[in-house]
Amino acid sequence: MSSVRIEKVTDKKGLKTFIEYHHELYEGNEFDAPNLYCDDFATLSKDKNAAFDFCEAEYFIAYKDGKPAGRIAGIINHKANDKWERKSVRFGWVDFIDDLEVSAALFDTVEQWGRGKGMTEIVGPLGFTDLDPEGMLIDGFDQLGTQATIYNYPYYPEHMEKLAGWEKDNDYVEYKLIVPDEVPDKYAKIASMIEKRYNLHVKKLKRGEIFGADGYGQKIFDVINATFGHLYGYSELSQRQIDQYIKMYLPMADLNLITLIEDRSADNKVVGVGITIPSLTKALQKCRKGRLFPLGWWHVLRALKFHKTEVVDLLLVGVLPEYRSKGANSLLFADLIPWYQRYGFKWGETHVEMETNEKVQSQWQYLESILHKRRRCYVKKITL
Repeated sequence: MSSVRIEKVTDKKGLKTFIEYHHELYEGNEFDAPNLYCDDFATLSKDKNAAFDFCEAEYFIAYKDGKPAGRIAGIINHKANDKWERKSVRFGWVDFIDDLEVSAALFDTVEQWGRGKGMTEIVGPLGFTDLDPEGMLIDGFDQLGTQATIYNYPYYPEHMEKLAGWEKDNDYVEYKLIVPDEVPDKYAKIASMIEKRYNLHVKKLKRGEIFGADGYGQKIFDVINATFGHLYGYSELSQRQIDQYIKMYLPMADLNLITLIEDRSADNKVVGVGITIPSLTKALQKCRKGRLFPLGWWHVLRALKFHKTEVVDLLLVGVLPEYRSKGANSLLFADLIPWYQRYGFKWGETHVEMETNEKVQSQWQYLESILHKRRRCYVKKITL
């Protein structure tokens, strides 16, 4: 008889336990980038996250010897399933102690829930949408994590190998990019050339230009939808999601670290986006259980406003497909690198990139780059 008990989260108290479990499991870990409690609460609350317009989800906590021993979310993104013609139940927010009985119970619970909903496969780690953290770390456990990705202990993928039926569905890679002393000549020359040849130009935002139906916040996410729509598991962001992300993230952003590319021959159409932020990992590690108070806010402020970090995170770098061959990304880097130098950043951290996406990886060819992390999404068939 199993000694593991699984409880479904049914109230705010249970959700609090679910969120705080990660902080307890990784307390003191020097590589983990814990989320803010308020961010996780907003994402996981069915009355706050706009993704619930087309998603459904349940959260489960594993108990052993009377104590929390693991957690997992089961998510069905109906929009993504329709787009990719799959019947997938996703698992995300997964954590567990190094106990195979616990991990097996958690995955079995989501599999059973998905089976009851008519799903034919379980896949993950994935969130509600592509803007949530995704992919289990399988290499690079001694590298600093980022706010936008998942950090996990090395025994997680070991469990996936031991549990029956799991296979690789997709791998991501991440690069460390060394900030150069000068903008590489190739970026500078290509940037100058495409300004003249294609009338493409850098646009730096002012705070008052972001909001409203015709504001640049909307234009940024229109580019994101058009740029990333073909990628693994992506579902187009709804208008309500776009409005939510604009309000959540852009008011606190350092606009010097956001660069847009406009086509002045096409009514200043936004064709490229580079959104980068100072790394918050070390600051978040000092926020007790993900709380900004009493002192966490100061550490986050020091990173965001005073750039008290050597690392910059490249959250989103995207160029519309029809402009990629024109070298528009060179304009982004030619503008951003001097800001990195001015702020004292030593290296940048790319966001997750599909291992097969050679076009994205070619963006870093003029920089010193190190492939230092790899992460995986797993899939398992559900027998009905």
